[in-house]
Amino acid sequence: MARVLLGIGSNVERYRHVGLALDALQVAFGELSVSPVYESEPVGFSGSNFLNLAVGFHTELPVAQLSRRLKQMELDFGRRPDAPRFSPRTLDLDILTYGDEVGVVAGVELPRGEILKNAFVLKPLADIAPETKHPVNRKSYSELWQDYATDQKLWPVDFIWQERQISTAIG
Repeated sequence: MARVLLGIGSNVERYRHVGLALDALQVAFGELSVSPVYESEPVGFSGSNFLNLAVGFHTELPVAQLSRRLKQMELDFGRRPDAPRFSPRTLDLDILTYGDEVGVVAGVELPRGEILKNAFVLKPLADIAPETKHPVNRKSYSELWQDYATDQKLWPVDFIWQERQISTAIG
């Protein structure tokens, strides 16, 4: 079984879609490791702020089947397949890592390049897998987060899932 780390994002009916995505992922894959939920500004376009988090789980599905299943979930939650890359979305489910796989596997970049570029991807990963090492540069996600330096802002938000406080806003 492979350990998968996924990024989740939404900026359309954000709280609803993130909660529904977590429910669907739990039904499909069982127990989830869930990071705190963060709010961040969109990157690459103007629009509503996103909610972002990371989840981890184990699966026997190969990358191609996992990718198809996640794309179907996005469609089930109203994502338009013809929408521009940088645009508002109901749900974004990105495979960040699949075990220690490196390269393009079934059309999926592994590990996903956004891990090292975007705070809204790296910080949640550092929260749920702090000692896990990036498959290419072999630094842990907590080390990568400590060394991260850009002007991207993100902040934790109050989020409750299945009657459990996943994250708490600061301040």
